[in-house]
Amino acid sequence: MINFQIISTDNNARLGKITTVRGAINTPAFMPVGTNATVKAMSPDEMKGLGAEILLSNTYHLYLRPGHEVIRDVGGLHRFMLWDGPILTDSGGFQVFSLSPLRKIRDDGVEFRSHIDGSLHFLTPELVMEIQVALGSDIAMAFDECPPYPATREYALKSLKLTTEWARRCREARNNPPSPPFMKKGDKYNPPLKKGEGGGFSGYHQALFGIIQGSIYPDLRRQSVDELVALGFDGYALGGLSVGEPKELMYEMVNFTTPLLPKEQPHYLMGIGDILDVLEAVAAGIDMFDCVMPTRNARNGTLFTSQGRISIKREEFKKDPGPLDPACSCYTCRSYSRAFLRHMFMSREILSMRLNTIHNLHFYLEFFRRMREAIARAEFAGFRRQWTPVLQNNFHE
Repeated sequence: MINFQIISTDNNARLGKITTVRGAINTPAFMPVGTNATVKAMSPDEMKGLGAEILLSNTYHLYLRPGHEVIRDVGGLHRFMLWDGPILTDSGGFQVFSLSPLRKIRDDGVEFRSHIDGSLHFLTPELVMEIQVALGSDIAMAFDECPPYPATREYALKSLKLTTEWARRCREARNNPPSPPFMKKGDKYNPPLKKGEGGGFSGYHQALFGIIQGSIYPDLRRQSVDELVALGFDGYALGGLSVGEPKELMYEMVNFTTPLLPKEQPHYLMGIGDILDVLEAVAAGIDMFDCVMPTRNARNGTLFTSQGRISIKREEFKKDPGPLDPACSCYTCRSYSRAFLRHMFMSREILSMRLNTIHNLHFYLEFFRRMREAIARAEFAGFRRQWTPVLQNNFHE
């Protein structure tokens, strides 16, 4: 299980700590995304060096390849990917949503075809929990049905009811987990054998978060909160946002729903990584975030700096001898010029992806660290005012 402690607050912004058997997570926290058991272009040691405290991995993708049984049989996801810190696994609900042409939703689960080979699969709440138990993540997500935008009220209500029922079934499955074969009889948790290896897992230490749905309808969001809180989870996530709705509507739902959540448990806004959105959500009381923005943008040559975003492929950087961001202390900025980074990108060198990813992840993790410091000093409002114009400055795009 996990323990969540609120250390201090600044209006609704919260400075906290989530303690797991594999380490502590300071909140507000950013979780780099390791979809296929790796953060693209990065090693686990490099992630530790950048200050990452928790990674997110993907139930849907690991179920399809290499298969959760494979990962279970080699000792669980931590050992498989050589990450000894906490891991959160999402349930696959969003991936099923994003592959809508390939799936059919039924009351008992979702039938879908693999985007890899077209093979037919059927995900149920029980199978989703079986997969996450086999992976051995520290925080598992309940299986949910993510409605699209726009969605009629009728569809959103049907989706909400399905999400609640699936959450109930996930909770029941979590409370009666199978013991993976790599566990010794009677063990609740095998600590790492040595630094860099994850320990085993029996299901008992795995926290389970419920996912709030309800689309853009405030009364349905409230209903979803009431139903999931009545079931009882270790934390609560806001799902079904940033799926095409205007920013104003997303902010409205975050600001309406977050205060309804139990204050003593972690609040997670799923899939949101635009830092302007992060500032809005932290101000509302959100504690956890994940997004592919820093890594995906890095591979596409878009880099986050203390002066705004830049596209490193622009001609103006061809002879620029200066660092990417003079205010940044990451390896990329300490070591290489903008001219070199542009050359690497234009040449499609693998090093380009690595150096850009190192920088963007450093920027994100450092931003969150400074944001936590601002909350601790009760200066979050000033921090937000300082960064908003910078984040709105997409210069050199």
